[in-house]
Amino acid sequence: MNDKELEDFDFEKARWDFKNLRESGVDFWTRFLLRVLPLWGIRRLSRRLGVDPDVADKAQALFENVEKVDVVPSRSGQRGFQLILDHSTALYFYQDGDHFKYDGFEMGEYDEGEVTIFDMKK
Repeated sequence: MNDKELEDFDFEKARWDFKNLRESGVDFWTRFLLRVLPLWGIRRLSRRLGVDPDVADKAQALFENVEKVDVVPSRSGQRGFQLILDHSTALYFYQDGDHFKYDGFEMGEYDEGEVTIFDMKK
């Protein structure tokens, strides 16, 4: 988050409902970690819920130093798109039924994306 987003963030609403967590069967140590070391608590809770936190860590590692992400429609003729990171790395995705699949990446110099690509989305 940047400073502007932090100004608008309502920290009063960002609270854990520990009673609800207890009633939901979340164990004592996970609730304790959520209070004392929240990031460790979230990792432990996500593992208990069947979510692999390593996937989020890898995504964070990929995007944490990226300054610009461009979204570009696929030029291959298939329904898909490219995510272009800092004008130098393109991640390709194509439509497979009701979802998109990752199709690989390329490195090189890429043009600017179109910032109005989602303007027609309702």
